Formats: sequence, structure tokens, C-alpha cells
Amino acid sequence: MLATVSSATLLGVDGQPVTVEVHVSSGLPGFTVVGLPDAPCRESRDRVRAALLSSGLSWPQKRVTVNLAPSGVRKGGPGLDLPIAIGVLVATEVFPPEWCFGVGFIGELGLDGSIRRVPGIVPMVDAIGEPTVVVPGGCEREATLVGRHEVRGASTVVELLECLRGEAAWPDPAPPAPVPATGVHERLDLCDVRGQAVARLALEVSAAGGHHLLFCGPPGSGKTMLARRLPGLLPKLTGPAALEATRVRSAAGLVLPGDGLVIDPPFRAPHHGASPVSVIGGGSAHMRPGEVSLASGGVLFLDELAEFPNAVLDALRTPIEEGVVRVCRAKGSVAYPARFLLVGATNPCPCGEWPTMACRCSDVARSRYVRKLSGPLIDRFDLRVLVRRPDVSALLTGRPAEPTAAVAARVLTARTRAAERGVMCNAELPADRLDELAPLADDGVHLLEHRLRAGMLSARGLHRVRRVARTLADLADGPDTLGEEHVGLALALRADPAHEEVAA
Repeated sequence: MLATVSSATLLGVDGQPVTVEVHVSSGLPGFTVVGLPDAPCRESRDRVRAALLSSGLSWPQKRVTVNLAPSGVRKGGPGLDLPIAIGVLVATEVFPPEWCFGVGFIGELGLDGSIRRVPGIVPMVDAIGEPTVVVPGGCEREATLVGRHEVRGASTVVELLECLRGEAAWPDPAPPAPVPATGVHERLDLCDVRGQAVARLALEVSAAGGHHLLFCGPPGSGKTMLARRLPGLLPKLTGPAALEATRVRSAAGLVLPGDGLVIDPPFRAPHHGASPVSVIGGGSAHMRPGEVSLASGGVLFLDELAEFPNAVLDALRTPIEEGVVRVCRAKGSVAYPARFLLVGATNPCPCGEWPTMACRCSDVARSRYVRKLSGPLIDRFDLRVLVRRPDVSALLTGRPAEPTAAVAARVLTARTRAAERGVMCNAELPADRLDELAPLADDGVHLLEHRLRAGMLSARGLHRVRRVARTLADLADGPDTLGEEHVGLALALRADPAHEEVAA
């Protein structure tokens, strides 16, 4: 007999609908899975058999063939265990096929008959076209985020069969488990930062306009302290941005908030020894989103930027420009979202003390260190600031600076103005509309012309400076036309981190 069950598999951060076809026929007992399954899919034979036997059900002593359609798409993960088990039960006439009409199934089976959670519940449920979907117990809140399915949860095969037969009511969704604090969403306050007026301004401009930021300074100057307070300045994620961040986190198998939806801007800070695959995404057997995708909608902080491998830094150029990562492999290609705010922190030299007299580095060593950051990468940072160690008086007797709440209010106002222009932030202003949305006064034009003719500004840099000037004007409630004041300050915040004059 033939049975057909609807399900889905994960491809990147998107779900791929899968039709599980189970055929039971006479012949030598055996179990075969076809349709380009990966290793976890092929191993489902033993998990499904043990789960059914542990649930008090019989295993057919016949030839069982499972086809995962469409056959030309690779299937990954153990999430097809449950639909395979349902298909075997229908094909062996344990219960009639009409009980699972209009129902999709997702879940991994334990040897004891339990139904376990799998990564990517949100995108896989989104890919299922049936009106009802059954997910592992505890995943109901994630599944309901899609908003167009009747979601049912079950913790064991026995419980699921009783609910399908109508012998028991579907269990209520489990209460959300408390998510331990990770330090990212503790909302560290800017009032803890003493001094560093220029760096604080750059942080505010970066949050308000979505501009990439580079801090350059000696150890202990507060670069990491500043960067970790940036998420507290960003507005909450809403609408498609929140759902996109949730889909990526779900596909990566990370813990979601209690209500399932990610609304706090993510903060990711990979170690400088991270591999290109872990940062960009991909993999050989399983295509997994990388750090740039997990930071989508939030902040990607690269501390000790010059210590990262050149392959990692160069691979960041396309995501910065396009907001997407395309990973191409022989087995297939996937696209991951990568709309992140990049914040880098680096020392001016290996010892970190240049340009003071305490620097122990030779000119050759310093030049080699600075050259690790390529010109095209540096050019993509809208804001580049030299952070020096704060003054002693500011550390010991200085008054607390402006708190995060006050700065975040100005950031939200600037973001609201950007939304009125049709973009999420000013960094997304299209180049062909800059003359309309960021017009220049004559003195601003002369200032930019001087920099362009001197070779101190590229065409890409010109557009980025105008966007930063637009953000500065929005924060100051300034005019629509950008004059020397805003253009000059935008240029001052875009200095060469390899030279001392950045500190001015």
C-alpha cells in the first residue's frame, strides 16, 4: 500500500516542502530511503523502527520504500522522522489515511517514542501548504509565528496517535521556558562610559543611520565597552525584520525568546580565530547560517579586527554592500540574509601604543599590521574614529554621561525620519536619490570637491559621507540642505585610522 504525508526540510534559512511517500510491499524485509537524503535522513530507519516498537506498535516484516519528493532536492536533518513513521502506519493500515489529510508533520523521533524538537521550525512550517501542522511539544509558539496554520503539538508517538484518533484532546502549548540572560540584552548603559565624546557621537550616529563603525585605539581605551552598548541604542525589531531574525535563529538551532519572536537586535561577537565558514555561513554536509546572518537586524562586532584572517575580512565586502550572503557549493546554493551593522575595533599597531613614545613597534611591523585591513574594506566603514584612553580626571571625578535612554530617543527620531523617506535607515538611501534626499549647499559641495580632487575620497566614500551628513542633520533637527557644518563633521568622522590626525 502507498501512503503520502506532507512535511518540509531546511535549506539554508528557508523551508523546502517535502512529500514523504511510503510504499510497503511483499518481498524480503528491508527499509530504503531515496530522494537525496543526507546521513541523518538515512539513519531514520533505525529511529523510526525503535520508536514504533517502543510505542507498542508493530513493525512490518515487508519491504518498505520511502521516497522524499521532489527527488532532485537534497534533504537534510532528522525532521522527517515523524512523517516517515506516520507514512509507515498509514501504509500498513494501522489507521486510515483520511486522519492525516490536510496535516503536515515535523519532528525527530527518539528511540523511546518521544518526539523531539529540530532546528528550523519556523521556516519549515512556513513551507508546508497544509492548513494544519503537527510539531514537537514545546515548539507550538515558534510554529504559530507564521500565522497561517492550525498548530498542534505532541510529545510522544502514543500521544499523537490518541489525538489523531480522537481519543484525547490535543495538549495545550507548554508555557515558555525562561531564557537565561546572555549579557547581550542586559542593556548596558552609556552613562558608564566616561569621556570619549567623539566616540560616543560616532556610536550615536552609527545607531541612528545604520552606518558601519570602526574604532581604532590602544588597549583599555574603551572600544569594546562602547561597542557592547550599541544594541541598547537600536530600536526594537518589528514586522519583517523581526521575523527574518527569528527565521535565521531558528534555522541555526539557537534558543528563541519565550514568545518565540526575536525583537531585540542581535549582537554577535565572533572570536578572531573564527573560520570563514563560521562567519559567512555554509558547510559541506549541512548549510548553516554564519555569524553575519545571525547578526542580521543587529550588530556584528569584530574585536581585534586586524587579527582576523584576510579571507574572512575580504568575504565581508559583499554582505556589507548587498545585505545578503550567497553560498555556492557543488551540492547546491543558498542565500542568507545579512543586514547587519558592522562595528570593528583594532589597535593602531601590534603593541597598541602608537603614536605615543611607549610604542615598541618598528615602522615595518606597524606597516605590516595596518596593511592587514585592505583599502576596499576600510572604505566601507562610514565612520572611523581614533579612541584614546580617557582623561584621568574624567575617570575619577567626571560626572556620569548621558544615559542610553536619552540617546536612544534621538536615534528613534532619526530612524522615524528615515522611514518617511522609504528606508529603514539613512545608510540605505539609494545613490540615485541622494540629490533629492540629501541635497548639498554650495559650501558643502566645495568641501567634498576638495577631498575628491586630492584623492582623499572615493566615489563610494562620497555617497557614504552624504548619508552620514544626512544622519547628522536629522539628529540635530537640521535643514534638508546639507551645508559645511554637517559635511565637515561627516568627513571628520571618516578619518584614516592609520594616522594620528584622527584624534583631532
